[in-house]
Amino acid sequence: MSAATFQGAADTEPRRWRFGPLWLAAPGLAFLTVFFVVPVARLLGLSVQDLDAGTWSGEHYARIVDTSVYFRVLLGTFRISGLTALLSLLFGYPLAYWLAQLPERTRGKAVLFVMVPFWTSYLVKTFAWMVILGQKGVINQILAGTGLPSLPLLHNEFGVMAGMVHAMLPLAVLTMLPVMTTIDRRLVDAAGTLGASPVNSFWLVYFQLSLPGVAAAGLLTFISSLGFFIVPALLGGPQQTMLAQLIIAQIQEMLNWAFAGALSTFMLVAALVTCWVYDRMFGLSTLSGEGSGRAGSAQGRLRAAGMRLLAALAKGSTTLGGAAGRVVGPRAMAWLLPLYSAAVIVFLVAPALVVVPIAFTSSPFLDFPPPGYSLNWFRVYFESDVWVGATVRSFGVAFATAILATVVAGLAALALARSTSRWRGAIFAFFLAPMIVPRIVFAVGLFYLFAQIGLVATDIGLVIGHTVLALPFAFIAISAVVKGHDWRLDQAAATLGANRFKTLMLVTVPLIRGGLVAAFLFAFITSFDELSVAIFVGGGVKTTLPKQMWDDMILQLNPTLAAVSFVVFVIVMALLLIAERLRRPAR
Repeated sequence: MSAATFQGAADTEPRRWRFGPLWLAAPGLAFLTVFFVVPVARLLGLSVQDLDAGTWSGEHYARIVDTSVYFRVLLGTFRISGLTALLSLLFGYPLAYWLAQLPERTRGKAVLFVMVPFWTSYLVKTFAWMVILGQKGVINQILAGTGLPSLPLLHNEFGVMAGMVHAMLPLAVLTMLPVMTTIDRRLVDAAGTLGASPVNSFWLVYFQLSLPGVAAAGLLTFISSLGFFIVPALLGGPQQTMLAQLIIAQIQEMLNWAFAGALSTFMLVAALVTCWVYDRMFGLSTLSGEGSGRAGSAQGRLRAAGMRLLAALAKGSTTLGGAAGRVVGPRAMAWLLPLYSAAVIVFLVAPALVVVPIAFTSSPFLDFPPPGYSLNWFRVYFESDVWVGATVRSFGVAFATAILATVVAGLAALALARSTSRWRGAIFAFFLAPMIVPRIVFAVGLFYLFAQIGLVATDIGLVIGHTVLALPFAFIAISAVVKGHDWRLDQAAATLGANRFKTLMLVTVPLIRGGLVAAFLFAFITSFDELSVAIFVGGGVKTTLPKQMWDDMILQLNPTLAAVSFVVFVIVMALLLIAERLRRPAR
């Protein structure tokens, strides 16, 4: 072999194994494989095993289908989740549309009224709805004051739907809004100049362009609703029992891992089928807020049917709008959207605000309005070793989770931003997977894995579980900023002699600081509010603040919970204000 040939072979050998910038995503890929894919896969594997005989079996699935109770709960879970997604879209679309029309500075302030209830603890929001809808709650107190009979608003489907739509509505709005803000309004104006009415321009142009955001919102709200157990357990009755509640009971009360795995499989299959349909139509990249997906390439019967439906909606809206305009007048019609948006914002914010006066009540009961005011319940909270210990642990776990999630997600976001590899799309979807798989399925699978390696009832186990759940939020937050980063600045630093590490720390990181801060705070809040992992991985020993709140809400409602809810609300509010202040890159 000649020297030239040998040299050519030496030059080509490294290129064969070169993976480009995607190597930066390797830590995240390894972390998710070990602590996300393996636990979920092992749990699903249990569903087709007879653990006593050590053989393969399909009896657990047959039991679900043959037992009317389980099958009814399964169908009820899908029905409630579907209704929640549908109502969240119907109520949330006008609000997102109104927010998208606001000037950027005004929009940023208005969105805070959606962000605060979005990141407020599910337990706090559910507790608030228990106060509002109870037999002696806010609504029934108002009815009693007007001489009207009280209404059964709690422990039925109305209570469940109120709580779930309130929980999912901010997610729907915040998912649709980024897509709407990227729509070029000149396209709507152009349709008007070609003779289209404002209603036709909206339905046939604007709404069609916003469909990827609408579909993404429907996807995320449906999948998130599948794994709900807080709201149905506290606001619903036996008829509103959902699949996640059965899974928890199978593990905690019956230790039936295999049957819990079968129930989890049904939930996971429903989520994956929904994601597959969405990906075929729009592409999973729209989950990060990108308006471009596969919607523009949708052809054939589905697209034709969709256009006919939009045309029918346009025609119907024109008729209804004309009739309403004649009744209330054009000036009042112009105020309908702002007034509606204000009403929805009140619906989102009011439940959390109801908790505030009860936290300062002098009564030992959840009376509204309070008969007097006192700091007694805050004293009970801060003098309790159990409550303080749970709070300190939640802060420590959330802080560690935020650091780990931000670092891992930041490296992955940088990798995908710089890479042109054909694996880029698959890796992107992989990092979003913990957002797609119902949390209860992941929590049960992680508990089974940690029980075998000794990480149950450890702070490390909590940090690992919370980091998996926080990674998608951190990844999306950083990716949104990195997408607009000018990489020529990094190249300029390299030409001036800076190595890769210095370029990263002195150029790239300061310029994407807003995304990193947002990722850190979102990961912190995700961990601080997480309950599914805490119930299982905490093992009843490592109690976090949400777990302690859950235990007290199950046993007995008392004003101490209102005091704790107020503290959590203040913490979340402060973090969101910090995120809003620091979200922009340094200039």
